[in-house]
Amino acid sequence: MLKDDKVDFSFVERLARDIATLFWKGKEVILVSSGAIGMGRKELQVEKRLDAIPPKQALASVGQTHLMNLYYRVFQKYHLPIGQVLLSASDLSRRSSYLNARNTLFTLLKLKVLPIVNENDTVAVEEIKFGDNDTLSALVAGLVDANLLLIFSDIEGLYTADPKKNPQARLIKEVKQIDKHIERVAKAASVEGRVGGMRTKIKAAKIATRFGIPVIIGGGKNFLEDVFCAREVGTFFFPQKKHLASRKRWIAYGHSPKGKLIVDQGAKKALMEEGGSLLPAGIIEIRGNFEAGESVSLLDEDGKEFARGIVYYSAKELEKIKGVKSSLIEKHLGYKYSDEVIHRDNLVIL
Repeated sequence: MLKDDKVDFSFVERLARDIATLFWKGKEVILVSSGAIGMGRKELQVEKRLDAIPPKQALASVGQTHLMNLYYRVFQKYHLPIGQVLLSASDLSRRSSYLNARNTLFTLLKLKVLPIVNENDTVAVEEIKFGDNDTLSALVAGLVDANLLLIFSDIEGLYTADPKKNPQARLIKEVKQIDKHIERVAKAASVEGRVGGMRTKIKAAKIATRFGIPVIIGGGKNFLEDVFCAREVGTFFFPQKKHLASRKRWIAYGHSPKGKLIVDQGAKKALMEEGGSLLPAGIIEIRGNFEAGESVSLLDEDGKEFARGIVYYSAKELEKIKGVKSSLIEKHLGYKYSDEVIHRDNLVIL
């Protein structure tokens, strides 16, 4: 939408026209948009790129008003009301606010209002960088059980190489599974002049397809119109057949893990191959300070994350029972919540 912090009005106009057309044909559409920081920089005439978080938050605060005003004006031409929904990682990490966000989006759609979702950059404490909204779009798609996720790009889709540098680069039309090869291709083919580029889009596609949602990454003048006219455009990513249920989506991607558990090879095998739960006997090391009921990452002995889950015990409690058989938990703690540290129902293999 922005080119060198200047609004591409022709793109916004086409986008509004195409979304309004879909809306009035009975399609339910949610728009996940970036651009608040760029518009804030333009409004305040800040030429220098800022790295510190507070100035970026201030720019986002100013820019968000102008961003929504722009959308209001273009969608008014098509008599389509809009509603702003600002989300942060913490909103999706709490089950209650996760469900509230879901209900808000569904209610807006029921009222024939276009929800426009943006990262709440004004309060984000982590580094703000391009790519957040790609991931956010995948999480929002999962939040509402979308039938399709469209990710706009500066180029027509995923190429085998950088098409601006390599004339032999060809468009990859279909991807059945996002594996390490596809991730390497995305890294090599990234031509966008922003942090992340195609790599963040592939990451988002990986999340959404795991939710069972097909994804198309593409661009061009009439990308949205072409998609819904069944023209072959962009790169199509097939959804995974074995996809995550709603609650496990929240466990895997809605949470920001509060700590890490390093487990031995036997425990990893039991979790990944046998569908078991995590027992204290398989835990080698605890990292971080977390409470019972919070999310943690599971790492193997090489330090690679392979799962996430909700723990029954706090970090302090686990320090006392790591490596211990379940039958001896009460002896070491004086009480016992469960034989498992993480039950299979609260565990997601990544």
